[in-house]
Amino acid sequence: MDKSYDKIGEALNVETQIIKNPEVVSDIQKPSSSEDAEKDYEYSRAQLYSLIEKGQEAVDGILDVASSSDHPRAYEVAGQLIKSVADVADKLADLHKKMKDINDTYKGPQSVTNNALYVGSTAELLKILKQEKKKEE
Repeated sequence: MDKSYDKIGEALNVETQIIKNPEVVSDIQKPSSSEDAEKDYEYSRAQLYSLIEKGQEAVDGILDVASSSDHPRAYEVAGQLIKSVADVADKLADLHKKMKDINDTYKGPQSVTNNALYVGSTAELLKILKQEKKKEE
């Protein structure tokens, strides 16, 4: 064993061992990314709703203070607080849009469009079609 491990073991009053081939436990199943995304979405959504509600209560309170004191600073704070609550509401809308985009990417394409393009004259096309018809017969 290495001397540094021995010194650490002596200092901590424990025995140290170096395991060369540790056994890997593979029974743990990681949840799928769509489940994680859904849980994160629900958590973020709940947090944003909570922030909006608390912000609205704060706006109501600061507006009461501003109207009773008629102090310009109180109105300035009220305006900043209203802007902050509006920003959180925008973040909530962005969260919905992002979740919709994530769900759309998981679904994949709805239909496949194949565009066939023939470059040549109509005489050549007729000749090819006649040869294909003869092959089928």
